[in-house]
Amino acid sequence: MSESRRAYVEKLKAQLDEWNADIDQLEAKAKKAEAEFKIKYEDELIKLHQQRTEIKAKLAEIQDASEEAWEDLRYAFEKSWDIYKESIERAMSRFK
Repeated sequence: MSESRRAYVEKLKAQLDEWNADIDQLEAKAKKAEAEFKIKYEDELIKLHQQRTEIKAKLAEIQDASEEAWEDLRYAFEKSWDIYKESIERAMSRFK
């Protein structure tokens, strides 16, 4: 794996770790929420977990790709990454 790809993957993993901590906070709030809000939290958390699973799978593809293919995968991945980032930010602001 090239140094630039390794750095890219490590940066993404670090950001995922931060977002995992944010999701943990949302889960803790969901457990304490009243019934009406609990459903909203849980629906949002299900979406975030699904997106996170997809992101991790795509990141694994980048790690396993050939040197020639990883740049193409990177561009497709970044679109999904941006959507996931927006979802996390929206959830965190909505449930503050």
